[in-house]
Parts: sequence; structure tokens; C-alpha cells
Amino acid sequence: MSKDLEQKFVSDLEQNQNIVHKICKLYTNNQHAHNDLFQEISIQLWRAYPKFRGDSKFSTWMYRVALNTAITLYRKSKRTIKTQGFESVSFKIKATDYDDTEEEQLKLLYKAVQHLSDIEKALVFLYLEDKNYKEIASTLGVTEVNARVKMNRVKNKLRKILNP
Repeated sequence: MSKDLEQKFVSDLEQNQNIVHKICKLYTNNQHAHNDLFQEISIQLWRAYPKFRGDSKFSTWMYRVALNTAITLYRKSKRTIKTQGFESVSFKIKATDYDDTEEEQLKLLYKAVQHLSDIEKALVFLYLEDKNYKEIASTLGVTEVNARVKMNRVKNKLRKILNP
């Protein structure tokens, strides 16, 4: 891979890394697992980057790769995330900490989201990222109507969890 492509990847990842942090927050329950999943998603993004054609925005493509990686690892390991070595990659990514200590309501929402299925979690995440239903449907590989119906069901489910 050329140095230009490598630099472009690092730049794109650094600009959009909060997407990965948020996905890690949804699919892990401690900082160690969060860090491991962030690393694994970064590796999968790096491996897939040469195939990124730019048909969609980088962030949309990143959502799809990151969510698929998180869901696959979550299902395989049943909450124990295993990662690969990072030593073969020659660049360094400047990570910024994702701090949500002051966001108590967000913590409650994350706790409620933990009761949802993998697909429901992804749907809520994309919805909270202000993605329209067309983008959500494209990212998750479902129809726009299906995304709307699923989102309404998830909203009702979350209401019941948050207000028993």
C-alpha cells in the first residue's frame, strides 16, 4: 500500500474515530474490552481500506465495517473480545479519550441499549448519530421501510426498559 493511501487512511480514521468509540461503548462493558475492540475495528478498517471505492462517504463505510466487526466478535466471543497483534502496522494513530462521565442520561440509555439485540443496537446507534432512514437502511442492508418499522419497535422497547 502506498504511503499516500496510508496517510489518507490514518487521517480519515483520526477524523472519524468517535464513531468507533461509540460502537465500542455499545458492545463492551469495560475499558479494557473497549480498547481491544477499538484496536480490532481499526485493523479491520485498515485491511478493508484498499477496497473502499468511495461510493459512499467514508463515515458510512466505516459504520458498516465497525458494526460488522463488533457484531461478529460479540457473537463469537460472547462478551470476551479477542484481538490480533498490531505490530505489522507501521503507523501510529493518535487516539483521543472518549469521556462520558458527566452524561448521566446517556449512561442510562447505554445501559438500556445493552438489553437490545445486536441489530437493534446498531439501529439505535445510527439513529442517535442523526442518520436518515435511507442511510440507516443502506448501512444495515435492509429496506428503508424495514428500518423505520424496526426503529419504532426499538423505541417502544426502550421506553419500557427506561420506564418500567
